[in-house]
Amino acid sequence: MDLAYEFTYQAQLKPPVDVGAGPLGDRQVFEVTGGRVEGERIEGRVLGGGGEWFLVGPDGFGRIDVRIQFETDDGAHIYVQYFGLLELNEAVQGFITGQREETDFGDQYFRIAPRLETGDPRYAWVNQTVFVAEGRGFPGYGVEYRVHRVT
Repeated sequence: MDLAYEFTYQAQLKPPVDVGAGPLGDRQVFEVTGGRVEGERIEGRVLGGGGEWFLVGPDGFGRIDVRIQFETDDGAHIYVQYFGLLELNEAVQGFITGQREETDFGDQYFRIAPRLETGDPRYAWVNQTVFVAEGRGFPGYGVEYRVHRVT
């Protein structure tokens, strides 16, 4: 099994709505307002209206739960859902509090497993592909992911 780079995307977020501490941890909800997708086979934009339901656990990790949509430059729509983990270390805390403009990919454990889905026959290959990605904090209150397909 190998990994092959597929695309990078950035998503801009609104500040979170803090739901508060519940039985599973501190829940925060982020609205996705847009972004960009760039790759050899997928180019387009991240549409607004998606979101992240983030759960901060007592173990110093956040549980990522996201649903977003891509619109490719040639008019296809791709639904994206993923789960993952974000290490809430010093680098991430600095980004969240505004003391850092961004983080690098190696600054924290920030991994997701995106599932892509479309009915457009030009992109049907995404329906039968397993993806994994690494993330980082991106300038302008955003996130950036480097997405790889499992070959």
